[in-house]
Amino acid sequence: MEGNQKIHCTVDTCKYNNSKSNQCRLRKIEVTPIGNCKTKKPDESMCSSYENEKN
Repeated sequence: MEGNQKIHCTVDTCKYNNSKSNQCRLRKIEVTPIGNCKTKKPDESMCSSYENEKN
């Protein structure tokens, strides 16, 4: 599957986000769990590759 996947992202403040296509420009991202969060919903994880566009 490598090479065929796309990472869609709507986080406008991330410097890796292409806001015109809502896609991440990184070849890979790091997803990490949020501690003490067991909701069984998407909020249990976050994109650790995020960097603010102003940094």
